[in-house]
Amino acid sequence: MSSTRISYKNHRFPPQIIAHAVWLYFRFPLSLRLVEEMLLERGIVVSYETIRRWGRKFGAAYAKQLRRKKPSRKDIWHLDEAVISIGGRKHWLWRAVDQDGYVLDEIVQGRRDTKAAKRLLVRLLKRQGLTPKRIVTDKLRSYGAARRNVMPGVEHRSHKGLNNRAENSHLPLRKRERVMQGFRSVGGLQRFIAVFSAVRNLFVPSHQKRSALATHIHRIRAVAQWKAVTGVTA
Repeated sequence: MSSTRISYKNHRFPPQIIAHAVWLYFRFPLSLRLVEEMLLERGIVVSYETIRRWGRKFGAAYAKQLRRKKPSRKDIWHLDEAVISIGGRKHWLWRAVDQDGYVLDEIVQGRRDTKAAKRLLVRLLKRQGLTPKRIVTDKLRSYGAARRNVMPGVEHRSHKGLNNRAENSHLPLRKRERVMQGFRSVGGLQRFIAVFSAVRNLFVPSHQKRSALATHIHRIRAVAQWKAVTGVTA
């Protein structure tokens, strides 16, 4: 995790309020107006447009500093794509998660073909720094063609039923999409998911079976890391 401190210079609200507003917006299925209302209940008068600006500026800064899961050659990458309508046009959100449901990367593209699948794999290799044990996808042939070009030595399993993990990973974003009444631009969606998935990776436990105590400890540690990153530990 980077040690660079977030600067709140020239902002009249204290860091605690800014960080809390950004956390509410990206952690829970809340609209900007609902976050505004929740802050008002605590005596904090701030407009939803200000919260939007905080999310765009500080959300990205926080996400860059959140600790990422260390990659392993035993990892299994589950890849999937979901259609998202923006301005009446179809776009595709390509996503990769590992065996624990941790989001590795995601990219919005206008294509659903081999070129788009290859771009996702190239980004994954660059970001992870090593190849996985195997990749699991649905029956879309573009994955096989891209895999043979980018990582020919990696096992590829293609089956609709095997890829539920990747398909299910789209559900939280679908909920947000409904709350936000859709996304207005490709760039806005890409910026949002970069922060949204980083926050989910931090706070949501893996799909492995956990006791209630283990889940509680995970969340306590997540909150501690969030406070360290946002600079509101004190």
